[in-house]
Amino acid sequence: MTRPTVDLRCYFVTGQGPDVVERARAAAAGGAGVIQVRSKPISARDLYTLAREVAASVHEVSPEARVLIDDRVDVALALRGQGVAGVHLGQDDLDVRVARELLGPDAVIGLTTGTMELVQAANEHKDAIDYIGCGPFRATPTKDSGRSLIGLDGYPALAAASRLPMVAIGDVTADDAADLARAGVDGCAIVRGIMHADDPQAYCARVVTEFDRGRRALRSTP
Repeated sequence: MTRPTVDLRCYFVTGQGPDVVERARAAAAGGAGVIQVRSKPISARDLYTLAREVAASVHEVSPEARVLIDDRVDVALALRGQGVAGVHLGQDDLDVRVARELLGPDAVIGLTTGTMELVQAANEHKDAIDYIGCGPFRATPTKDSGRSLIGLDGYPALAAASRLPMVAIGDVTADDAADLARAGVDGCAIVRGIMHADDPQAYCARVVTEFDRGRRALRSTP
């Protein structure tokens, strides 16, 4: 079976708040190709309910957007028939090969990396993974990975080494999208910028526009 195509340019990772469903819908309407449902701490039951609501709302405005579950393969599996495309896994979560067996060949599976060693290790399992997240770009209060900051200058070598599409994460904003695209990544994962935006739809549309501008600049560079 052909693996799914995923638009990673604007990748919304949800935070906590009473309007997550509405912001996810607006993000998708603005061009976010991936909505990762992450709301910690949260029970599996509440994550299931939230993700089901997000998927239904997102697909009303953008049927092609991919809704993923953070960490929890069980919740992703339970919602595979209800609009959830797959899961994003951390290094300490279920093995990506097991997740692939459970979720099937057409699921979307991402894996967190952030060092050259982790990128190269992900390459060894590229048949089970659709993309990698790579961070932190810069310090962020939403998650402390313990890894060193990558910075803009760190991405070209990592992107060149990766045999999988790469998404930058870690306090990324719309202002960074063009620069990160020029650095060779395939998308920008954003939490706070979208969660705090007065107009999430317009914010995501700007991310896509800026990312495309940076990608054109990269392609035109000799």
